[in-house]
Amino acid sequence: MTRIASVKAHAVSAKLKHTLWTAHEELHSSSVVLVEVKTDDGLTGIGQIHGSPLKDICKYVELLGEVVRGMDATAQIAVWEKLFSLTSPRATGMGGRDGLPQPLSRGDRPQIMAAIGGIDSALWDIKGKALGVPVWKLLGGDGKPLFSYATGGYYELDAPLHVCADELAAFVKRGYKAVKLKTAGLSIEKEVERIRLTRAAIGNDVHLMLDMNAAYDLEDCIRFAHAVEPYDIYWLEEPLHWYLQPADFVVLAKNTVIPLAHGEREMTRFTARDFITSGALGFMQFDSTRFAGFTESLRVSYLAEQHGVRIAPHLVPEVHAHLISAFPRLGFGVESHGNADRDPLWFELFTERAQVKDGMVHLNDLPGFGFEIDWKTVRKYAA
Repeated sequence: MTRIASVKAHAVSAKLKHTLWTAHEELHSSSVVLVEVKTDDGLTGIGQIHGSPLKDICKYVELLGEVVRGMDATAQIAVWEKLFSLTSPRATGMGGRDGLPQPLSRGDRPQIMAAIGGIDSALWDIKGKALGVPVWKLLGGDGKPLFSYATGGYYELDAPLHVCADELAAFVKRGYKAVKLKTAGLSIEKEVERIRLTRAAIGNDVHLMLDMNAAYDLEDCIRFAHAVEPYDIYWLEEPLHWYLQPADFVVLAKNTVIPLAHGEREMTRFTARDFITSGALGFMQFDSTRFAGFTESLRVSYLAEQHGVRIAPHLVPEVHAHLISAFPRLGFGVESHGNADRDPLWFELFTERAQVKDGMVHLNDLPGFGFEIDWKTVRKYAA
């Protein structure tokens, strides 16, 4: 049996050349927590976490790593369930009487779920390496190139409205057949102008998605949707305020012809389930590197497929392309950052990984997730 020998977290953060904005937040850096899991027979798996604060996530990775040390490294579901049980009260958990940490802080739930996800994804990497096959083959995929779209249009304060159009047009020239624009940070009138300019710049044969970062209440979002419908929008992503629920998405879906995309900030399959089964979504975007890991992404994807919701996981193509490969009918594709200025780590952190060329993700045949970390870069950007 291949057993977990150690779990270590590496926080990495590279400063951006320019401060960027979404409608929700200011961005100064590109960051990731790498979770390094080693086994007693010499295998190493790497999981990725995108979240914050980095220090708190690393603390929970180390804590949870001690909980699972000695467990079967290829039994990722057993590991996941054991760690997830720590997020709720247990009959024997008071004071840690059952030998496990007492129920973990409710206030730290996002960081805890991120840590669980990082360990889980590292175990999938180990499982592929233990069997000598890539994860896409473990899932029954065929490893063919997969569709990818490029995200851009982040705001720089006081930049001209046409800057985003120029940026996304450059993605199209590099072969992307779909691009996504950050929106909803300005007035609806100015956003419509940004979208008009972008559509004119990329042409009519390219999919254009809008990422709204939960900027609107229901009334304003319906008004925004009606205003942008003439520009052939492929989806509205995270359109409503964080506290609005599936019932509100149902109302929005009834008031626009544009499909809705959502799910990257859902922490478990249970809340993702409610969005999927509501009928409001056209696309589910659960992110295995943000919360809960690859096991939970797979569970969410099976449910989405059963309800006719297309699967479009958020970012990290070197991981999520493996998932999409297993869903040839409703796997839409994966997201990339088309510009190294927004995500320098993705362009520097790996000595080997899936490649994005001409708007497609090209998987390799290496076991596990098929990427190798450049540890010099990890040391260079150690947080």
